[in-house]
Amino acid sequence: MIAHLQRATSTAALIPVLYGHDAPRFRLRPRLIGADYRGAHQQLPLFGDPREVLGGGVLDAPAARIGARAPERPVWLCSVRSDPRHPDLTDTQWADVARRLVTVTGIAPAGDPDGCRWAAIRNLDRSVHVVATVVREDGSIHSTYRDAFHAQAECHRIAADLGHLVRTVPSVTTAKDYRMPTPPIAIGLEPSGAVVAKGTSDDLAAALLKHAGFAEKGDWYGRRYRLPTTTATADRAAIATHAAEMLRAARYDVDLDPRLDTALPGDPSDRHQLSAGDQLLQVTDRIRGTASFGELAEALDQVLDPDGGILDRVHDMLEAASEQATDLDPEQYALSDRIGFAADFVSAAQNELGGLLDEVQRAQFHDVPADTASRSTTADAARATSPAVTARGTAASTPPSAAPPQAVVPRQTGRTR
Repeated sequence: MIAHLQRATSTAALIPVLYGHDAPRFRLRPRLIGADYRGAHQQLPLFGDPREVLGGGVLDAPAARIGARAPERPVWLCSVRSDPRHPDLTDTQWADVARRLVTVTGIAPAGDPDGCRWAAIRNLDRSVHVVATVVREDGSIHSTYRDAFHAQAECHRIAADLGHLVRTVPSVTTAKDYRMPTPPIAIGLEPSGAVVAKGTSDDLAAALLKHAGFAEKGDWYGRRYRLPTTTATADRAAIATHAAEMLRAARYDVDLDPRLDTALPGDPSDRHQLSAGDQLLQVTDRIRGTASFGELAEALDQVLDPDGGILDRVHDMLEAASEQATDLDPEQYALSDRIGFAADFVSAAQNELGGLLDEVQRAQFHDVPADTASRSTTADAARATSPAVTARGTAASTPPSAAPPQAVVPRQTGRTR
């Protein structure tokens, strides 16, 4: 379950986003599934069509009352999407999700009559949009600092409560088990020139990176480490290589960018990695060159591996693009949602292809019948009495009284070439 926070100038500006484009195939029918209007005196709907609430300015009223003291974008929009690999939630369940989010972020704390007004709206499956104002009923302004962190943490707890997360017991390294329970650590060079280490999840890896010279950067995206911007260009590769060597000595799996690897021959600055398109072409060529279903399964594993396969990387790329769209322009929430839903479709496709590798590996045995041995014996008997045996100069001969041999017809496999 993923939460995405955005800001808008007014609730009316959200109507085109929630109701879709003018084209019929993009036209949506949003519905209210819960709301709290706090100090509003007029009778307002809690369910049904949200256009009256969004267009009437009910949620915007507290910001209008304080005038110039109101923020430039007083509307708070939290879009939440659930995991497509699990059944969708009911409207009642999504309404409970919305209440938990406005409570944990402080938008509308439980038992606080002066909290912010909010409404929960659904327009697509597996998602809910929580629209609120950051201006409270008493005229004060809700601080949105760390709202994203609190919202995502609550989404993680909700997913755990729903059983959407697999609870695993952390493994303990003993004398008989030296496998590290952590994901691979990637040390790479970003387009900006920064050297960043990603994938660290424990204190040992963090201590080794800090010892090498990396500085920790922690936010709601996770723990990341990067070299200070004041690090000399000539020292970056040496530090990155040293950090990778220490991590590998501690039995971590490290993916070091070749441009930062001083152990390789030549100047690291002269090395260039293949583009993403070229890497995909290499995988495609490998698939086309497979000679067995076993080789095909190995090639497809690069695409379908849930922990670092191509589809998994495409999903992460789309999620990052969705977040970056609103970082560049906070008003581009429609574009952000569109990219985010595309990421969900990739995740759904990856889930749909689950178990495919096992099917491909089993396919190599599909054409071998259960009575192979008996058929082989019959064919050998036919060949033993055939004229071809005599023609090859063997000592055996066919008795005159023997019946003519039966022709051996190749078994049809149902394939055409």
